[in-house]
Amino acid sequence: MDFQKRYDTWCQASWIDAQAKAELLAIAGDPAQIEDRFYTDLEFGTAGLRGVIGAGTNRMNEYVVARATQGLAETILEADADAAKRGVVIAYDSRLYSDVFARIAAQVLCQNGIKTFLFDELRPVPELSFAIRYLKCISGIVITASHNPPEYNGYKVYWEDGGQLPPEPAAVVLQHINAIEDYGSVKRMDVEQAKAQGLLEIIGAQVDDAYIAAVKELAVAPERTAAIADDFTVIYTPLHGSGNKPVRRILKEIGVKNVHVVPSQEKPDPTFPTVVAPNPERSDVFTEAIQMAQELDADIIIGTDPDADRLGLVVKDEQDRYFPLTGNQIGVLLLHYILEAKKQKGVLPANGAVVKSLVSTPMAAAIAADYGVELFDVPTGFKFIAEKIQQFQTTGDYTFLFGFEESFGYLSGTKVRDKDAVNAAMLAVETAAYYKQRGMTLYQGLQELYEKYGYFVEKVDSYTFTGVEGMQKIRSIMEYLREHTPASIGSFFVAAVRDYLSGVRTVPGDGSEQPLSDKAGNMLYYELSGRAFSVIRPSGTEPKIKIYYAVSGKTAQQAQQQLQDMQSGFKSILKGYID
Repeated sequence: MDFQKRYDTWCQASWIDAQAKAELLAIAGDPAQIEDRFYTDLEFGTAGLRGVIGAGTNRMNEYVVARATQGLAETILEADADAAKRGVVIAYDSRLYSDVFARIAAQVLCQNGIKTFLFDELRPVPELSFAIRYLKCISGIVITASHNPPEYNGYKVYWEDGGQLPPEPAAVVLQHINAIEDYGSVKRMDVEQAKAQGLLEIIGAQVDDAYIAAVKELAVAPERTAAIADDFTVIYTPLHGSGNKPVRRILKEIGVKNVHVVPSQEKPDPTFPTVVAPNPERSDVFTEAIQMAQELDADIIIGTDPDADRLGLVVKDEQDRYFPLTGNQIGVLLLHYILEAKKQKGVLPANGAVVKSLVSTPMAAAIAADYGVELFDVPTGFKFIAEKIQQFQTTGDYTFLFGFEESFGYLSGTKVRDKDAVNAAMLAVETAAYYKQRGMTLYQGLQELYEKYGYFVEKVDSYTFTGVEGMQKIRSIMEYLREHTPASIGSFFVAAVRDYLSGVRTVPGDGSEQPLSDKAGNMLYYELSGRAFSVIRPSGTEPKIKIYYAVSGKTAQQAQQQLQDMQSGFKSILKGYID
């Protein structure tokens, strides 16, 4: 069915609500809009759905959510005899229609006879992950678009281990979704009827208490925080999202006395009026927090995204200016602190393991080696870190200590199986306390690590390509690079190329090939001379292509020069594609 026929079908459907119908009729004379909304179904990947809110098959709306949930329900009913009784837990964040989409998902599950637990108000993603295992559910759903701009929403699915849906069940869900051609055919049970039949249970404080207790257990040396509590000031911004209550609660419970929340960004607000996008990776979201920090002479600024899985930090530099850390810098600071604190306490396990994404800083390997800890690289996506945690627990070969990815995601425990900004906020304060007791700031602590392990510098360039033409351009870029392997990127020669779509590592010099242990999707990883790499991959959640760069040098200046050289080299290779 072409996009015009799909559009006509929706406009004429008896099941479509008046608001959606009016929205569609308003674009009747705009073929480009019609095409963009109906040329495809909003893609259901291993991370679920994410898209712009609106009417259409390529938008986030109640019909797309219901259809996806029906596909999940059928997968659950096929899983095992007890799967429906074990049930599904649903959470949502502060985005537009998040509570509506969560309720619709619950109604569809209940219509299929599946026990459903629905949080009474917005909750962070990590608490949803925790709740799956705490309640012994088969699956979980969270309605969120994470750090995307306000016009987006999303639908993420988790499995019984608390991690995001693995590839195999995701493929089954997708098969069931694709079999549903009529978006209006999915049935929903009335909420009160579902409650009366015992299929729908509203949850809240009990799970909150258990989750916070689990996070608090992960404090490595809480006595450090208590020791500096009277002379330590934190500025916190939840960026209008779900982190406000749990982050403030965990900081209070570990003894932090002086926490000041940015007033204009405290309350949930789906329009995110104070920021372009509620993403702690963007330094501009901290403008108001920095103003507060300057007035109060704060030690540290913490920011979390709407679903509170990502954490950003701003710290004082050597000139007392507030300096935003990168995700990699936060990662190595937390990693080093955890290992050092455990070593000092004599509790660093002999089989300790750290897991990071392939695109995250190689500096982590130097730190892990210094402490005799094994480091594992996994494909991009925190679900792969979760898979390693499960593997370690199953085999008993390793003890998980810390996992992180450069996109501001961190985790130090095993009861949550996704990045956890509540956990990370607690660790960040504890790490800052460690350095404060030594008469240092976090920024000075970072410089100390660079002096010891080398100056590692990383950067990500993102290029957005929207619409049908944009998707084709992204495909063309990846096809071009697979057909034309560069001999070098800037002054760095290409030692090997890992193609995670084909699952093959190739050495350009002699053409030799060997299989990769992971086939992790559409990603090319260039192993470069020195301790450097570059990676290119399409985003799994946005219409973007991302290029990652990582270099190291003997000095900060040398590392920056090498980074610029690599960036210029890659841009030259893709001239005409990303101009």
